[in-house]
Amino acid sequence: MPVSSERIGAGAGRTRVVDYIVEHLTRRGVRHLFGVDGANIEDLYDAAHACAEFTAVVAKHEFSAAAMADGYSRAGAGIGVVAATSGGGALNTIAGLGESYASRVPVLGLIGQPATTTDGLGSFQDTSGRSGALDGEALFSAVSVFCRRVLRPADIATALPQALAAATTLGGPAVLLLPKDIQQAVLEAPVDDDSDVPARHAGDVGALVELLRGVAGPVMIIAGDQVARDDARAELEHLRSVLRAGIAAVPDAKDVVAAQSPLGVTGVMGHPAVSAALAQSAACLLVGTRLPLMARAGLEEVLGSRPIASLGSASPYLPATHVDSDDLRASLRELAAALGDKDWPDPESVTPGELTPPAHAGAGVRYREAMLALDELLPEAADIVVDAGNIGAAAIHWLPARRDGRFLVALGMGGMGYSFGAAIGMTMARGRRTVVIAGDGSFYMHGMEIHTALHYRLPVTFVLFDNHAHAMCVSREQLFYGDRYSYNRFGPSRLGAGLAAMFPALPSIDVTDVGELRVAIKAALDVEGPSVVAIDCSADEIPPFTPFLAKTKEN
Repeated sequence: MPVSSERIGAGAGRTRVVDYIVEHLTRRGVRHLFGVDGANIEDLYDAAHACAEFTAVVAKHEFSAAAMADGYSRAGAGIGVVAATSGGGALNTIAGLGESYASRVPVLGLIGQPATTTDGLGSFQDTSGRSGALDGEALFSAVSVFCRRVLRPADIATALPQALAAATTLGGPAVLLLPKDIQQAVLEAPVDDDSDVPARHAGDVGALVELLRGVAGPVMIIAGDQVARDDARAELEHLRSVLRAGIAAVPDAKDVVAAQSPLGVTGVMGHPAVSAALAQSAACLLVGTRLPLMARAGLEEVLGSRPIASLGSASPYLPATHVDSDDLRASLRELAAALGDKDWPDPESVTPGELTPPAHAGAGVRYREAMLALDELLPEAADIVVDAGNIGAAAIHWLPARRDGRFLVALGMGGMGYSFGAAIGMTMARGRRTVVIAGDGSFYMHGMEIHTALHYRLPVTFVLFDNHAHAMCVSREQLFYGDRYSYNRFGPSRLGAGLAAMFPALPSIDVTDVGELRVAIKAALDVEGPSVVAIDCSADEIPPFTPFLAKTKEN
């Protein structure tokens, strides 16, 4: 039977399951939990309140809480933890966990459920899988690398370390389903607690050494976001200098190249120099990326005619000589040492270049002008989180990462609104100014997390591009359906003024031209807490997105 929610002191030699969870996470170095409170997860929040080293954050929506945990983990602060109550709260985490699963981001999900005594009896929000109830374990298993429903209090001592080990070694979410009575139950005897972090694995790079030594010509490197998660930027740059290699980054890894790469970004929002440099190379080395379709579009033909070497935590989607490593720092050092005695050829120089969308003369600020202005004004220590859509494409193509900052974009599932939660998680992890680049469509989905940033007084500047539409869908209607109709245009809005009225303590402003934008961004960055700049722009502007540009040429 459930015990009282009053915390039992450690001095009595007794502790609740939720106390054990918080204490174990704290020993692992976890300092934050993100979630939405509710009856079947409130005991975890109670335990968090009793731990001075642990901060429990309440989000406005469970998807955003999952994005906060994802951003926290990608920021390198340790595993991100998301908590949700039963029923709709639990189901709302699925999309966020799906992003972490697709992008191989370690996250721990703690999902509350009704008490086991009501399983299969028609209880409210029953996900036991019994008597026709929704099977929560089957559901969460589809978006996790580990899922377990804890049915005995003592099992938490093995289930929690196993979940953390699976998330960190396999890369992805691990989920524990926690019935209310199990959370409240008292562990009567001391539990064995192995808080050691699993050893990281760095495979033998001999096969890569053999392949690269055998090529006659320059090598090109394509780097992925695992470089950032493993904090291996310096090792990557050293290997690049040893090989005298050209280097490009996949879209969600713009910040992993030590110096601003003249080659730029790969894929559908990428730069022409990447394809030109790859065509002049004798081999391609992938580091910390599986090179999914969004990151390799336009490169398939040339990649298919060259040997591909790969180093990272998962095999790439293309045929390659691959070595598993979840410790890129060690593996890159070993690879550089093994290849350092060869006189590698210099790659031919290529013109950096950029994509050229059709000129647009409508009202509002042009995407490229806005990104160039932001590039001038954003500090080198700022972190940038970019959302989906036409605005995301523009930022990926035209806005460079800051020299000392992260550049985060979610391309696993590409869920709109991800940036609002992820920025909060990243700011909690890194404690510095974070800048969100998002459209109004993403804002309407999860933009109320701006209030969460305000509540916690976080230094997040939200730059909202208000084109009064789901603009990428408008572009598709125009290019692929003859512009015969539009389901995706919104009515006029003034997001800056609206947010200022809703939250009087929030500095928030609308701008309509690029001159106003420069003034507004400078002021927004000087604010101690959160701030908002909403930019009026046009849904009819085509972004730097190669499928659209190819279609404009056809039309």
